[in-house]
Amino acid sequence: MMTYKNKTQQVSQSLSQQGPTWAAMNPEYVVRMQLQNRFNTGLDIARYTAKIMREDMASYDKDPANYTQSLGCWHGFVGQQKMISIKKHFGTTRSRYLYLSGWMVAAMRSEFGPLPDQSMHEKTSVPALIEELYTFLKQADARELQHLFKEMDEAREAGDQVREQAVQQKIDNFETHVVPIIADIDAGFGNEEATYLLAKKMIEAGACCIQIENQVSDAKQCGHQDGKVTVPHEDFLAKINAVRYAFLELGVDDGVIVARTDSLGAGLTQKIPVSRSAGDLAEQYTAFIDGEEVTSLEQMKSGDMAIKQGDRVIKPTRLANGLVRFKPNTGEDRVVLDCITSLQNGADLLWIETEKPHIGQIANLVNRIRDVVPSAKLVYNNSPSFNWTLNFRQQVFDAWLEEGKDVSQYQRERLMSEDYDASALAEEADERIRRFQKDAAAQAGIFHHLITLPTYHTAALSTDNLAKDYFGELGMLGYVREVQRQEIRQGLACVKHQDMSGSNIGDDHKEYFSGEQALKASGKDNTMNQFAAI
Repeated sequence: MMTYKNKTQQVSQSLSQQGPTWAAMNPEYVVRMQLQNRFNTGLDIARYTAKIMREDMASYDKDPANYTQSLGCWHGFVGQQKMISIKKHFGTTRSRYLYLSGWMVAAMRSEFGPLPDQSMHEKTSVPALIEELYTFLKQADARELQHLFKEMDEAREAGDQVREQAVQQKIDNFETHVVPIIADIDAGFGNEEATYLLAKKMIEAGACCIQIENQVSDAKQCGHQDGKVTVPHEDFLAKINAVRYAFLELGVDDGVIVARTDSLGAGLTQKIPVSRSAGDLAEQYTAFIDGEEVTSLEQMKSGDMAIKQGDRVIKPTRLANGLVRFKPNTGEDRVVLDCITSLQNGADLLWIETEKPHIGQIANLVNRIRDVVPSAKLVYNNSPSFNWTLNFRQQVFDAWLEEGKDVSQYQRERLMSEDYDASALAEEADERIRRFQKDAAAQAGIFHHLITLPTYHTAALSTDNLAKDYFGELGMLGYVREVQRQEIRQGLACVKHQDMSGSNIGDDHKEYFSGEQALKASGKDNTMNQFAAI
């Protein structure tokens, strides 16, 4: 490993070769600036984070306790603060990623204003957010390193060599805030060429992992809404191929593809594929089509179609808009076929969109998939679209009822009520929620747990509380007591918002460039000094 001292010596030699005209260049300042900008391009980030993700996947295969997690974010600052908080509380960002949600981009980042999760937002807003997130994460690196450089300078000035060496070791072993981002490309925003072009933009911005779903691109719905329409397997595989080609073209050879299936809640298809050989994917897909058996041409009307299903000929059930309905209760079988097909044709991870967080349901699907592809593992959406409290209280109620326990004091449909908050059932439900990620990783093959929209909800909740207090009787105390004082008490770096925005980094640069004549912002009259003891 190249140490801070080695780098400085190397740069010093390089500068000396340039002669006296470069004498103003301080080699140590050059090294500091280089360390503060470790990643020059998004592709540097994509290659670096892809390796991390592959290592984490291999670690999970050895032990499911090594699952990974992420939180969704809609702004670079939000992603930055997540990683700063993780380093603060846990000392490392290992196994913690960021998630870029298409829902959040549509609702928070579109020039059209807030939109539903239906791929109506500008496709370029997705790579733009990836780039923004990494800009903020790199700035977090620069800020933390700036503090270490300042600490090292103070140790030198005090003649404390032991402290100086200790700080140098921290610099040499510095862990970046830059982590993998799982980026949502929706259904590809068009055909396979459109998918390829957008995937390239996302990878160039830094994405090492792209998640793509098997819905029809121009009829895409949120995974937790009705009206979802899936595509035949060959259409979806073409888009998986497009993403893989984009990774390979850009030299991110170990880029990760997450194949998402919405088939569990999707009852419609837009297209009936053409079968070319007995038992092929098209024939398997068509076998799920619902319809009326045709025994006479007299059953056919103008515009009707007929398809052969095994030994039968059926007239597919079509809606007024021409969409074709699947047979009821075939969702799980379609999910299993989707997942096996995706893993056998280039995908690395699976995403099964479910209607509830139920470990038994997920495990049943994963076990069927693993009968064919033993290494199958999931990215799972711990979605705010689920009512977690109600779901788990009902799961406990049903389990206790099956075990013969007395549940007469509970009403299943009212279990969300505050009346039950202190009950034994509620406590057991909360314990199951607490263990959900660990248990699902071990029992249901979930490698990565994410919450898609956490900061959408936390921003709404904290804003509601602040507005209630600030515009109410508490006035300014509502902000001071519930925000600033909590930032101070809990040691949030953001309380020094000037430092967080890069003011001290800028002061360093001014000193590098201008020497003693530099006009700095961090003088004695800077009100940020009021937080100096924090």
